[in-house]
Amino acid sequence: MDSKILSQTPQQLGYFMPAEWERHEATWIAWPHNHLDWPGKFAPIPWVYGEIARYLSLGEIVRIIVPSKQYEARARNIMTRIGADSAKIEFFTFPTNRSWTRDYGPLFLKRKNGKSRLAIARFRFNAWAKYRNWRKDDKISEWAAQSLGLPLIPVQCQGRDVVLEGGAIDVNGQGTLLATEECLLDRETQARNPYLTREELESVLRSDLGVSNILWLGGGIAGDDTHGHIDDLCRFVSPTTVVLCEEKNPKDVNYKPLQENRERLQEMRLEDRSKIEAVPLPMPHPLYFEGTRLPASYANFYIANAAVLVPTFNDPNDRIALGILGELFADRPAIGIHAVDLVWGFGTIHCLTQQQPSAK
Repeated sequence: MDSKILSQTPQQLGYFMPAEWERHEATWIAWPHNHLDWPGKFAPIPWVYGEIARYLSLGEIVRIIVPSKQYEARARNIMTRIGADSAKIEFFTFPTNRSWTRDYGPLFLKRKNGKSRLAIARFRFNAWAKYRNWRKDDKISEWAAQSLGLPLIPVQCQGRDVVLEGGAIDVNGQGTLLATEECLLDRETQARNPYLTREELESVLRSDLGVSNILWLGGGIAGDDTHGHIDDLCRFVSPTTVVLCEEKNPKDVNYKPLQENRERLQEMRLEDRSKIEAVPLPMPHPLYFEGTRLPASYANFYIANAAVLVPTFNDPNDRIALGILGELFADRPAIGIHAVDLVWGFGTIHCLTQQQPSAK
C-alpha cells in the first residue's frame, strides 16, 4: 500500500503528536542484531527485548522490525519460550543499523477529523550526529509509511531536511513540548541542525508536531551519548504533571544540572498558563561498566496500554521509582525490567520503543 507525500504542514492539516499514555494500536521495536552496541554483553539482550515484547503484547500489537528471516526465526523462538502472545506479534523485514527505534522510528501524528487519521512526520536521522552507521535507520519512517499506507509529511526548514530523534522530545498531547538546550540547540557538540536558530527550530516543532508551547530545560544526565535527550531526565505523566530526576548526592556530576532543571520548571507554564506539577524521581546510584559511566535513569520508562515498563538496575532506588510511577499511573501497573545489561548500549526501554497511536 503506497503512502502519500503531503506538502502542507501537519499543523495546517490538523495533525498533532498525542501523549504516550493515550491508546496505542501498536508499539514498534527493532530486533537487536548489532553486537557492537553491547560489546561483550550481547547474549542477554535479545531476551530483554523478548521480555519487553511479552508485556507489550498484553495490551497491544507488537510490530517487530527484523533484518532477515533468520532473525525473525530467532525472535519467534524467544517469544514462544517466554510466553508472549503470538497473536499480537507481527514481523516486518527491513534492514536497520541499530535497534534504538525511539530515535529513528516513525513519529506518528494524529488528528480528530479527516480521511487519514494518522500520518508520519518525516524527520531525518543521522545517528545523533555522532556515529557513521545510520543510513538504513534513516529510511525507516518512509518504509513504515509505505507499509501502513499512511501519509508522509517531509519536515524542512530553509529548504533543508530537519533532523530530530524521538527521545529528544516529550509532549503532553495538549500543546506543550519538553526538550533540552544541550541536545537541540548546541552548535558545537553533536549539532543536529547547526544552521537553525532557536526561533526557527521552535517554528518547525510547532508546525510539524502540532504544539503551541515549547519548554527548554538545560542539560541532560552524565553518560548519555545522545548529548541531552529529555527522556532520560524529565517526562510527562499527565497533561499537567512531569516526573523530574533528582540526584541527592551533591558530589555527583548530575546534582547541579538536575537542580538547575528543577529551578527552570518552577518558572515554566503549560499551554493554558497553569503551573507544572513536578514529582521528584530518584536516580539510581552511578553505574559503570569497564570504567564508563552509563546513562542509567528511571525516567526512561515506556507507557504501554497494559503497563508502564520501568528500567531497574539492582539498586535500592528501584523500589522507590516503581512506587512513584505506580501511584502516578493508577490505571496500569508499573513493571520493572532488568536493564543493567541493556544500558551498556547507552539506552534502555524508552529508547527501544516507538508508539503507534490508535486511529480510533
